[in-house]
Amino acid sequence: MLGSRVTLLARRRRARDDATRTDRTEGVNAVPDGLDVVVKTVEARPTAVVRAATTWAEFPRVWKGMLDQVWDELHAAGITEGCRNVMLYLDDVPHVEIGVLYSDPAPLGDPVVRSELPGGTVAMAVHRGPFTGIGAAHEAVRGWVAEHDARLAGPSWEVYGPHNDDPALIWTEVYYQLAD
Repeated sequence: MLGSRVTLLARRRRARDDATRTDRTEGVNAVPDGLDVVVKTVEARPTAVVRAATTWAEFPRVWKGMLDQVWDELHAAGITEGCRNVMLYLDDVPHVEIGVLYSDPAPLGDPVVRSELPGGTVAMAVHRGPFTGIGAAHEAVRGWVAEHDARLAGPSWEVYGPHNDDPALIWTEVYYQLAD
């Protein structure tokens, strides 16, 4: 299951804009492929999302439409930048939330709703480069969890760096919430 999930997670949309991170690094651990897995405490971050229950086979066909719905709503409100794309995977069904980091109090239209990325202790890695390689960051974090006998709390998510036409300058943060 993880292999197919990693493959599907590798197909992600690039982010459009940068946002401020609010977190505290607790530890860094290098993994063999050169990715660093970091354990840190993060604050919950508000989002605007479209929610869905889908399948991993269907997910590659539906995520872009979900993200487009969020951006259509933001564009209608005059917002064209400043919101990094996010994908939250609540479980292995998967129940997903696709959207953007968004804290503006302006009303949102259906099906876009307010939500948040979880706060708490996470293990994370940053993938740099084309989205086709993002699975390595997921594998690195899950490998770190297994190697350190840590326990996952359930959700995982991706926060995309700002849009860039040069694949070498693209980066994506991959998070897995850890159980206390």
